[in-house]
Amino acid sequence: MKDTWNAFVDSDLYVPPTGTGMLNNLSFALKDVFDVQGHISSAGNPDWLATHQPASEHADVVAALLKEGAALKGVTHTDELMYGLNGENAHYGTPVNPKSADRIPGGSSSGSAVAVAAGITDFAIGTDTGGSVRIPSSYCGIFGYRPSHGRISTNGLIPLAPSFDTVGVMARDGHTLQKVGAVLLNSTSRVSGFTRLYVPTDVMELVDEQSMRALAPSINHVMESFSTIEEIAIAPQGFSTYMETFRLLQGKEIWQTHGEWIQKENPTFGEDIGSRFQWASTLTLLNMNYIEEKRRELRYFMYSQLGEEGILILPTAPGPAPVKDEKGPELENRRLRTLQMTCIAGLSGLPQVTIPAGELDGLPVGLSFIAGYNQDEKLLNWVKENSGRIIQASVRSVS
Repeated sequence: MKDTWNAFVDSDLYVPPTGTGMLNNLSFALKDVFDVQGHISSAGNPDWLATHQPASEHADVVAALLKEGAALKGVTHTDELMYGLNGENAHYGTPVNPKSADRIPGGSSSGSAVAVAAGITDFAIGTDTGGSVRIPSSYCGIFGYRPSHGRISTNGLIPLAPSFDTVGVMARDGHTLQKVGAVLLNSTSRVSGFTRLYVPTDVMELVDEQSMRALAPSINHVMESFSTIEEIAIAPQGFSTYMETFRLLQGKEIWQTHGEWIQKENPTFGEDIGSRFQWASTLTLLNMNYIEEKRRELRYFMYSQLGEEGILILPTAPGPAPVKDEKGPELENRRLRTLQMTCIAGLSGLPQVTIPAGELDGLPVGLSFIAGYNQDEKLLNWVKENSGRIIQASVRSVS
């Protein structure tokens, strides 16, 4: 297969279905962090590739998809060891965002998002620890699903920070997203209704003004479909504390997971990734009791608000994809605001779906929905049933 988008680290890897089922005749791409029997995952780093052996069996998610009739067509690029949100890899280059070649695709599931957005495969599998499915899905104008933490098996996945790691799905439509999600959740539930809509006013303040205007028609359409709407503040004292909570907990786990290998092999990292691992190495003696309490605080708030009947609406990112190779304080500010938005589901372990619900100067802008813990099936079914009308509301406003 010719890879004109630089989406794949191995575009020739093909694994046929092992059975038939819900995913017959569908193809998928796989982020280069999952076990595929006989294949070595590189995790976006040549030194990782050189120091690991081929997998003896498929990861659980790969086996489940093949059993339901899907075919694996290629392994996709990732940020090094999944520790990034941009999709720019110092060793393997940057996958080309099909919506705008001068913009980053987002990471760390960069190649997976590009493979779907370019129409190369029907869906793709990525991972989401701090936003790595949601952000590239938003930047590339596709659907992306991060599950409730622990709902989808991570067996056979190279870990990053296990208490945050999830397996995510990317697709071009809500129907495919729901079908793949149902297979990985091992569920046939058709429940889809929510009775309460929550609008987080403080999250909206993190979003670029132009992006909010682009999403307004879709947000208004959703609000018109609910009789019970409540404006809430998720972080009345500001998101910086929750974002730092996420960064510190994640960073300490990352070093616990990969520090020994890094010290032994002294791998070559890109500058940004290398500095993050260096920072993570300084957290080993940090007392996390207070920080863990902040995670529990947010988790309790989100659980008590959403329950089984509530759904939260919010933009996925502060704005559209930044320009490639951009440097300087504005890019760092964008990264911090992005993490403040993605840490909500990350810290609370809740399911989130992003849909391409707006455009700004031709660039996609994602709109997200977060449901209560374990309400994954309901959220995916609701998105399947409602996303077409939500997107159409945005299209009508532009035309």
